[in-house]
Amino acid sequence: MPEQSTLSMASYASHIESVMAHSLSPDSTPIAPVDPSRTAIIEACGGEILPLDPIGAEVRGIDLAAPKPPPTEVIEALEAEMASRGFLVFKSDEPLHVDDFLRASCWWGGRELHSTHGVHPATPGGNRHIFRLSNDRRHGIPGVGPQWHNDGSFLAETFSHSGYHIVRPAEHGGGTHFAHLGAAYDALSAREKDFWSRLSSVNSNSGVVHPLVHRHEVSGQNCVWLHLGMTGAVIEKIAEAEDAFRLLGANEMRDLCVRYNQLLTEGLERGYAIAFEYEQNDCVFIDNLAVAHRAAPEAHASVEQQGLRIMHRSTVRGTHPLAPLDGLPQFVDIHGPSPFPSDGVWQGGGIGFRWDEAVPMQN
Repeated sequence: MPEQSTLSMASYASHIESVMAHSLSPDSTPIAPVDPSRTAIIEACGGEILPLDPIGAEVRGIDLAAPKPPPTEVIEALEAEMASRGFLVFKSDEPLHVDDFLRASCWWGGRELHSTHGVHPATPGGNRHIFRLSNDRRHGIPGVGPQWHNDGSFLAETFSHSGYHIVRPAEHGGGTHFAHLGAAYDALSAREKDFWSRLSSVNSNSGVVHPLVHRHEVSGQNCVWLHLGMTGAVIEKIAEAEDAFRLLGANEMRDLCVRYNQLLTEGLERGYAIAFEYEQNDCVFIDNLAVAHRAAPEAHASVEQQGLRIMHRSTVRGTHPLAPLDGLPQFVDIHGPSPFPSDGVWQGGGIGFRWDEAVPMQN
């Protein structure tokens, strides 16, 4: 490995220690306001869109159960706002049928469902497109998604959008944390931006390779991207030559994951993440390339503590591969020997590299 890269890694490790030893400024990282021209389009159709604080937006007056979808220009305006602010929550006083939820999920991104999950026995009609989650295994799959992640990170064309329909909110809270990945990138130091832009992660199950920094095709923002519960390796591009790559070692991987977790979690205080609590009949759609999410710790608390919680999730086909850095293939065999000459973490299967022994990492 070239000496310059070694020095840069040592310098970066020292930089991380400095960043994590001090509280970062509480000043907000700006999130774009709702665009007035899009607001006008939505209002002309009888809808209303209001920004949530600090990210996301609330939509009223758009009926997800209507026989026909809204006009194309309305859907495009809503989808653009989702890319900009991360997610939309549709409010309704009436329960939403499973079929209507799935139909509305197809308004976005790839415009069709792409379902890869198991089907819980309590799923209505055994519908394979519903991923039913609960804090009671009799009612749904428990314990899912405790760490920051994006849905479908095991695919080259990751899900473009996901939907979350709250069938039954827990009486004592237990929602979802959402973090804006463009604002998180902006919150990085210049040194981190340079280093992270040379990294690609390897999914621990499929071996798909994704860049740690990508440009969102709708918003144009640079966004970070790392699955904290399903990463088996991280590759650094250390020179311009195609084959100049190396694997991060265990300490480097641990530093990176801890820093990523800190970065997104700090968004709750710095204005680019939200601890969202669901209300009855809420239907949330997220841009899966614009926000990461994790279940709030309370979401996995027992029924005796929180009350029963039931959620249905949908996933939408991606629109394009999230391509790795030049010189890397889209897939590698993470279950075989490493193709890279340097020693480093190369861990296939399950949750991949465990960066913190104390935290739950089920996916």
